[in-house]
Amino acid sequence: MSKVVITNKIPQSAVDALKAEHDVVFYHDADECITREAMLEAVKGADAVVTLLTERVDDEFLDAAGDQLKVVANVAVGYNNIDVPALEKRGVTGTNTPKVLTETTADTAFGLMLMVTRRFGEGERVIRSRTPWQWGMFYMLGMGLQDKTLGIVGMGQIGIAMARRAKAFGMDVIYVDAYELDAEIAEELGARKVEMDELLAESDVVSLHCPLLDSTKHLMDADAFRKMKKTAYLVNSARGPIVDEAALVAALEAGEIAGAGLDVFEDEPTVHEGLLGRDDVVLLPHLGSATIETRTAMADLAAENVLNVLAGKAPVTPVTKA
Repeated sequence: MSKVVITNKIPQSAVDALKAEHDVVFYHDADECITREAMLEAVKGADAVVTLLTERVDDEFLDAAGDQLKVVANVAVGYNNIDVPALEKRGVTGTNTPKVLTETTADTAFGLMLMVTRRFGEGERVIRSRTPWQWGMFYMLGMGLQDKTLGIVGMGQIGIAMARRAKAFGMDVIYVDAYELDAEIAEELGARKVEMDELLAESDVVSLHCPLLDSTKHLMDADAFRKMKKTAYLVNSARGPIVDEAALVAALEAGEIAGAGLDVFEDEPTVHEGLLGRDDVVLLPHLGSATIETRTAMADLAAENVLNVLAGKAPVTPVTKA
């Protein structure tokens, strides 16, 4: 039996699947994230490690684990926390959990868009704070989505799912991506591919669904915000560092954009102080995939990847090259 280390608490079905075939070791079974020091100690002698997006997998991690390590299974679709070349150099397989969280994350992005454009978060705060209010023709007016343009940055699976929701609400969809959409999907969505500057200038809502890469870090910076409509909104349910939070605060203060809905942050769990007091910003604590069904499916897929690799089979969703 191989040694499988689970560094943080995951759904029990995945644990049971791993326990049925291997020696599973929990070095952390609480809701708080494991510390770096504890994790480096935990992974010693592991044949497989199941990680979360909060854990950095790099040369230090791999040195601590040892040469017997075969697979690191990340319970997330994004894997910017994993040094893929470092794994490949040592012949260690890295995996992620795509597809199973597509619909849930798109729901979150669409929910953020509704909340910020219709001022739902602001309205709930009025009620909960017991602030006096009265219905009026011009009280707390927001922006309707029908006939507005949604600009999607990154037209992968989640971006497509977001576009489908937008079409159902009567929105026009434009997008930026390195690849062309499949012709049938493009026709279904009525989506038009544009350049980034055109997307920023035309969109009433810009929704981010691209991975965090060197090329996308601070993609939304001061220059990008200046190119957006003053009436437009930003939604980010991808990765926090895609947005320069200081530039976002400055753009909001200057009235360069109308608002933002954020599920992810540049330095999680810290949130830029300038965002916290603003009514034109909706803030969620990284809830993108936070349903029981989705988190269970993510963990189950990670376990399947581990079991396959330890059995000498190909992983289902690798991020490293064979």
